[in-house]
Amino acid sequence: MIDLGSVVWPPAPIKTERLVLREPEARDRPAFIELLASPEVHTYLGGPRPRDELEREIPEVPERWPGSFVVDLDGAMIGQILLRRATGHGRPAAAGKVDLGYMFLPRAWGFGYAAEACAAALGWFDGVLPCEPVVLHTQSANVGSMRLAAKLGFTEVERFEAWDAEQWLGLRAPVTSSD
Repeated sequence: MIDLGSVVWPPAPIKTERLVLREPEARDRPAFIELLASPEVHTYLGGPRPRDELEREIPEVPERWPGSFVVDLDGAMIGQILLRRATGHGRPAAAGKVDLGYMFLPRAWGFGYAAEACAAALGWFDGVLPCEPVVLHTQSANVGSMRLAAKLGFTEVERFEAWDAEQWLGLRAPVTSSD
């Protein structure tokens, strides 16, 4: 990983107006499988994985490591937020920085949940690791993710070709005590 250093994990659940960001639980396994098998979710993420493979490989309690938040709406998982250190990132501007990733089930699209959940996760991050920048990368063709990146305060660092598509790399400047 995904090393977030001395961060105490898991944190208390993070509550927003409509959502709860929490550690993954066994009850989330079917939603993780749905996320990873969804062709819609993986349009810009290299394609879905076969459901039968996921059923065999995903542990009873999925993705339980620092920086992995389940996004919960009314007691059910609708998405995942990931904050992980990009130690092996191929772009020098991102290498070693914490990378924000997110996936939401298609039924949760269009309601502002991604913006609400990502803003909450970034707020938590700023509190536990102040003065650290965050990067985000997406395909430039992913208009929704490009809009979300701008809304969250990411600015373009570069565009590059990878995985047969133009990629966009953005940076969110670190929050400092004077901000």
